[in-house]
Amino acid sequence: MNDQAQAPEHPPEDWRTGAGRDRRARTRAKIVAAAFELLGSEHGLYTRIEDFAQAAGVSRPTFYNHFAGMEELREALSYEVTHDFLTAVTETISANPDPCWRAATAIRFYLHRARTDQRWAWSMVNLSANGLIFGAETYRQAERTVEEGMAAGVLAIPSSALGRDLILGSTLAAIGAMLRQDLPEDYPEQVAEHILLGLGVEPGVARDVSRAGLPAQA
Repeated sequence: MNDQAQAPEHPPEDWRTGAGRDRRARTRAKIVAAAFELLGSEHGLYTRIEDFAQAAGVSRPTFYNHFAGMEELREALSYEVTHDFLTAVTETISANPDPCWRAATAIRFYLHRARTDQRWAWSMVNLSANGLIFGAETYRQAERTVEEGMAAGVLAIPSSALGRDLILGSTLAAIGAMLRQDLPEDYPEQVAEHILLGLGVEPGVARDVSRAGLPAQA
């Protein structure tokens, strides 16, 4: 009789669980990638769950195994397309103590990204149409920047919510305009300057910080 231990007939339970988890993660990633492709187009706003499932090569029931519905998918995609970019922008601007410069520079980073990456820009427009503008992380960060400016006494507005909406709403509208129109090369700088004016920043300061050289992203 061979005393050597026999190989198990089936893989250990933890291996099978890990394989299932990996397979589930791959399927979820396929759905999110398909959502980016579809929402990253001009008419992506009208995409249905069936369209996402078909593009990802999965069934409708499989879609619902991963997402409760359209809102949850949008939240997942918003995170995917904004998190790393927002992190890089935040790290880049955080070293400068001037809240006006930080706000103007962040606005310009988003607008210049939109100009060079239209699929990303359309995804931002379409995702923002039925949810928080630019996603929850950017939404919170914009208000935090406004709060810092108000605390420093450089933003003359009655509430951080008003400042947040001026920044995000105007930036989103500018992205939509840039996608559909041939606008001047310095349009991002024009937008940043006039948002700051709307926030109560002194005209000379608004112009200077909006026209300063853009730093390299972290």
